[in-house]
Amino acid sequence: MPPLPRLALSVIGDEIGPSLDEMISFAHEHGLKRLDMRTVEGRNLLGMKKEEVIAISRKLEKAGLTVPAFVSPMFKWQAPGKSTAGGKVDFAFDPKSCPAENIADHAMEVAVILGAPHMRIFSYLRYPGFQPKDLGRLSKDVGKLHSLAHHFDITLQIENESVCNIGSIAELANFFATVPWLPMGGDEEIEEIEAEDIREPPQRYVRPLVDIANAWSLGEPPKDSEIATLAPLTTAIHLKDRNLEARRTVPLGDGDVPWPAELERLLSGVRAPEVLASIETHCPQNGREATARSIDGLRRIAKEVGIEIV
Repeated sequence: MPPLPRLALSVIGDEIGPSLDEMISFAHEHGLKRLDMRTVEGRNLLGMKKEEVIAISRKLEKAGLTVPAFVSPMFKWQAPGKSTAGGKVDFAFDPKSCPAENIADHAMEVAVILGAPHMRIFSYLRYPGFQPKDLGRLSKDVGKLHSLAHHFDITLQIENESVCNIGSIAELANFFATVPWLPMGGDEEIEEIEAEDIREPPQRYVRPLVDIANAWSLGEPPKDSEIATLAPLTTAIHLKDRNLEARRTVPLGDGDVPWPAELERLLSGVRAPEVLASIETHCPQNGREATARSIDGLRRIAKEVGIEIV
């Protein structure tokens, strides 16, 4: 059996603390080379002006840290012409708060300034009757962002998030099995392609951001068939853990998600030599300590399974 892909360890910066100084000091303390960026001082980078993002990027570069992913809230809002159930949404974003004329242009500009090869996106807040093709048909911003991703060589990573239309691993797998290509520029129709034809595209700029803990928290652990669909397309994952009985997030390795088995199952089907593994602690009551415990937990799990962390 060939070796499993190595994991490029990263942490979403604001899981450590709100300030950039806290993020940087934690990274140095724990020997991290990478920080994914989402918010600083409670403000999403998508809502910042270009000059503010440049200042953040320069400070991270001076600290010797790279940004593998812009953890954007793109399309984590109500779809045009659709109503949602409402309720609390973590890291919600109002597109009207974007400081630029076009939000797709600004999102890509933020990713480019950060030097991030990945950008997270969502599938709009959940509404009745969602169809996978909707993601490319309801707004030209999706197609425009996809075109920009090609131009700047930045991969768009769709995460399974319970408040969004693609909320489970099953829904994520269904999306990539039925709509493997998003439109370019916002005007073209989505092309139907059989699932067996999507395994080796020349270059894919839309990929699944697999969050296994999100699936377990829904009571829907991934099926082998779903992992078999997603694994060959996977280049990035989010890592956290859940106490399923208490219905709360806990440091990685302290919960009920069977991470050794889940990591081995997913990575066995991955074709890339390296996967971005981003710790998304989700323990705001003590983010710094919980994130440190999550890093230790990942290193224990990786050693048990025989996975190299870089």
